[in-house]
Amino acid sequence: MTQTVGTDSLLDQALAAEVLHLARAGGADFSELFIEDSLNTTLRTLQGEVKDATGGNLFGAGLRLLYGTRVVYAYTNDVTPRGLRDLASQVARAQGGRGEVARDGAGGLDFRRVDAPPLYVARQHPLAAAKRAKLDLMRRAHGGAAGAGFVRTVDVTYLDRVQRVLIANSEGLWAEDERVYTRLIVRAIAQDGTLRETGMYGPGAARGLEFFEEKIPEEIGEEAARIANAMLHAEYAPAGKLPVVIGNEFGGVIFHEACGHILETTAVEKNASVFADKMGQKIADACVTAIDDGTIPGAWGMVNVDDEGMPAQRTVLIENGILKSFMVDRVGAMKTGYARTGSGRRQNYTFAPASRMRSTFIDNGTQTPAELIAGVKHGIYARKMGGGSVTPGTGDYNFAVNEAYLIENGEVTRPLRGASLVGNGAQDLMNIVGVASDLSLGQGMCGSVSGSIPTDVGQPHILISEITVGGRA
Repeated sequence: MTQTVGTDSLLDQALAAEVLHLARAGGADFSELFIEDSLNTTLRTLQGEVKDATGGNLFGAGLRLLYGTRVVYAYTNDVTPRGLRDLASQVARAQGGRGEVARDGAGGLDFRRVDAPPLYVARQHPLAAAKRAKLDLMRRAHGGAAGAGFVRTVDVTYLDRVQRVLIANSEGLWAEDERVYTRLIVRAIAQDGTLRETGMYGPGAARGLEFFEEKIPEEIGEEAARIANAMLHAEYAPAGKLPVVIGNEFGGVIFHEACGHILETTAVEKNASVFADKMGQKIADACVTAIDDGTIPGAWGMVNVDDEGMPAQRTVLIENGILKSFMVDRVGAMKTGYARTGSGRRQNYTFAPASRMRSTFIDNGTQTPAELIAGVKHGIYARKMGGGSVTPGTGDYNFAVNEAYLIENGEVTRPLRGASLVGNGAQDLMNIVGVASDLSLGQGMCGSVSGSIPTDVGQPHILISEITVGGRA
């Protein structure tokens, strides 16, 4: 069943109350409905020619029941009154209930709307924009990269998503929200004989197409081309334990992956986090303050309300090296005793929510990037980070460096290829000895138990006194 995203409520309150009541016939302590109507667009050009143009509509409902802290979750794409009643009855019967309740209790919920004014309202809504306007952004990004230096191939992807949700629960909560996302990703491939390097840059925001008045498409293409050209003739990186300056923006991916996930109660509640018993203790150098923030207007990780209906919050995770908070959803709060932080998130209606990051970053320090680099006699400048792998629970990681340079006697010298950083998030927090004041955020998709969601990573430039650098030289 499909439905166009519009201005009307996704569900009648009387029906929602009936379904929530019906679902608890199996003895559940709590029931929650999540209704979603999403529209998405993906456009891709290769060498300026359109290669893919796809779109989709996701419309359905998820029903979560809590029996104490035990979670039962079911979902359906039949969001008719009969479909929702059948879903609730089937779940209740599966848990030992009768699958029906007295009709006099069906409409007893007095819903209270969550007061959460939008943090940002799109001025150029993707649903109101013609496809040619989106293709023009792509054409401009292509032009910024094509023919720059040794660039031979340019691949551009445009994405937008409009997700409209309703969250209603048996406590009487009623929250509605619309989330708008736009993103432009450029991959530039530079080639000189047998040498070949790729540069990628893909900024995005919880904004409409007006975002690209700030992030100029030509400049996005130019940045992707710059990275590819800078690394094309680089020499291989050295290996060993070295001091490393990590760049801002997407450099924060290491903190996100190696530390952020083990600060979520999804890990803490299972004692699968090295930080589980460290609340109030020193877990980082005093120069480190780390934040998870859902309240930054228009940020890729912004949430007006989370996927449990709680308004956005700014959560200080680490303050001057001291662990101050975890990221906590409803079930995490029940299992750990910590207060909820508006961190319950999910990819779509087919997933139950879990504690997840929003915009997660190391906050500004007092130094400049030049001062951090000047303090390194022999080390690595990891200007742009790439992907990698992390061991859940421990924070052990291995990340590629997409753009790296040698630091010699306090100066950035030769470009390096093939560098990787190997370490442990908890240990490296203690080894951060310098933090600059040029905080910037980078965008990505974060995968975990509740699916893939938009998150920001970020930091200023930071100096780590020693990391194992993987290289070939």
